[in-house]
Amino acid sequence: MAYHMYVHGYSARESERLADQAQTLTEILHDDTRYPPGSRVLEAGCGIGAQTVILARNSPSARITSVDISEISLQQAQETIRQEGITNVTFRQGDIFQLPFEPATFDHIFVCFVLEHLTEPQQALEGLRPLLKEGGTLTVIEGDHGSTFFHPENPDARQAIECLVTLQHQAGGNALIGRQLYPLVTGAGYRDVRVSPRMVYVDASRPGLVEGFTKLTFTAMVEGVTDEVHRQGLMSRDAWERGIAALYRTAEPDGVFCYTFFKATARR
Repeated sequence: MAYHMYVHGYSARESERLADQAQTLTEILHDDTRYPPGSRVLEAGCGIGAQTVILARNSPSARITSVDISEISLQQAQETIRQEGITNVTFRQGDIFQLPFEPATFDHIFVCFVLEHLTEPQQALEGLRPLLKEGGTLTVIEGDHGSTFFHPENPDARQAIECLVTLQHQAGGNALIGRQLYPLVTGAGYRDVRVSPRMVYVDASRPGLVEGFTKLTFTAMVEGVTDEVHRQGLMSRDAWERGIAALYRTAEPDGVFCYTFFKATARR
């Protein structure tokens, strides 16, 4: 099976981080993803439902089927949807490489922050393509940690980010996958592939992003692998603490932080 362990873990804090990320990035990543009434949409790899809520709100009359391999994540996603009063989503447990649907079942497929955790992302995309109706659309969103830049510059912060990239690579994933979306989607047999970079630029004039992205999304994600970095000795404890402090430092009034996501759309 072409999965690896989810490098960020399944803690309550990680769930909070995923929710913060989704809410903070809604306009940047999702505003142009809206599906027609009555259309059947597959969300492949829904996790705890952080993106599901946004999908359902943007397309309240579409019929969304959200699938994940983790029963624990699905339970949390179902509870989130219930609390939000959303009624157009159905959840199924399933393996993205062996989904239990007939060919040409869906009008649209949505995949967000999933491919980075797969050892065979192109194989996953190839397996999803037959589930689309002819002319149906695929939307894929992924980040790329190599796109990060910030002020004040700090070598320990750079190394801390590289530790996260290393850990994800060790486990079989790819934290730099955003830059590869065009060849991946094209190589999986889709047509009309278009990729658009979605830059998140943060300075003190954007306090919502300072809190929601720089602190609660990105730096919290890096900080979340502290124990594994120490276990493997990837950085000294002092250097790691300096690096994390430097990332938080970019959230100060004179700091700047920038990160790019990549969004691909295509047709069967």
